[in-house]
Amino acid sequence: MATRRHFLRSLFAAGTTLPALKSDALSRILPAVRHADGRSATDVAQDEDFWREIQAAFDIDRGMINLNNGGVAPSPRVVNAAFQRYLAVSNQAPAITMWAWIEPEIEAVRRRLAANFGCDPEEMAITRNASEALEIVQLGIPLQRGDEVLTTTQDYPRMITTWKQRERRDGIVLKQISFPVPPPSQEDLARRIEAAITPRTKVIHFCHITNLTGQIFPVKQICQLGRARGIEVIVDGAHAYAHFPFTRDELDCDYYGTSLHKWLTAPIGTGFLYVRRSKIAKIWPMMAAPPEMNDNIRKFEEIGTHPAANHNAIVEALDFLDGIGPERKAARLRFLRDRWAKRLERVPGVKILTPYDPAQSCGLASFTPGQLDVGKLAGFMFDRHRIIVTPIAHPEFNCLRITPNVYTTLAEVDRFGDVMEDVLRKGLPTS
Repeated sequence: MATRRHFLRSLFAAGTTLPALKSDALSRILPAVRHADGRSATDVAQDEDFWREIQAAFDIDRGMINLNNGGVAPSPRVVNAAFQRYLAVSNQAPAITMWAWIEPEIEAVRRRLAANFGCDPEEMAITRNASEALEIVQLGIPLQRGDEVLTTTQDYPRMITTWKQRERRDGIVLKQISFPVPPPSQEDLARRIEAAITPRTKVIHFCHITNLTGQIFPVKQICQLGRARGIEVIVDGAHAYAHFPFTRDELDCDYYGTSLHKWLTAPIGTGFLYVRRSKIAKIWPMMAAPPEMNDNIRKFEEIGTHPAANHNAIVEALDFLDGIGPERKAARLRFLRDRWAKRLERVPGVKILTPYDPAQSCGLASFTPGQLDVGKLAGFMFDRHRIIVTPIAHPEFNCLRITPNVYTTLAEVDRFGDVMEDVLRKGLPTS
């Protein structure tokens, strides 16, 4: 019987339809990175020669301007090629090539993600998205009738829906607090949460960075105030990981769920759940696992048959991020945000809902477009101009969310600014 190594060698040698083993995506970055060495991230953020090489690492349709990378982002060629390689190998004889050969490589992914996040690999579960990661904890944490869960009115709707289901099923109580956009400070956010705590509060659940306006919360402060009171704190990091740099120790969190197909630009259907080792045993997995796995982080990955290609290509996405540099990436995203936001804020009726303070925001930002209907405005932007923006109709405010990425060009940001400024001043066409 052919060995695994011989099989893979022959497969890639003969498979002319398979993607190449090497991609030029990283090789394009390396000269640019060497040119950026020793320069500040803020300086590099404005170096168009550097970012032109990053932009060229993506195969995307430049006939559209995609400013909704916060929902899900395209992967660079190096990631997409790796994904397709793994998928092609998996498809040869899945019971062997996927289950026995490709799937075990999840352990290398686990180690790499854990190292990047700054935790023990035995605290890192690979999931399909942030919703799955967070719902594992939400549905698996032991709560009694009358126990209170504290969150905000701006947390992600799916997570709020999950708590409301536990209200109906288990008799817990969900409390939601509001806060202004933008808030006066991060300290104000922490004070609002602390003031809402009661003797019955058992869980605090909040976003590291909100999906609505890109407000960054003081995670460490909130985690520590919860821990001091014996309250479990769950952090929704769906929009934070690989958006701006941080580590687990900087957050001091016990539970953290995120998606990797947003800001990391990993394949669609990837995420992770961090659970502090001492907390793993108390959380029930969403799908059943045997009792001998009670203390094993892998119990949260017991989901039945699933593709291995998605999660194995996460490593290439981490390589791509490291190639750019997390600090440079965050600085670039803030630079792009400032370019459109500081232009539009001068238009009468526009309010920027996201603070410019780098401690409180990064590349995700929102604004109110005067009295214009956000749904109709978003439709107009795409139908007439092929510009993708995100309309948000929230009970407390309406806005457009703008999320460029590292492949976004200045010309695209300026085109968005030109069109938006024009429609804000003239109004939507009637026909």
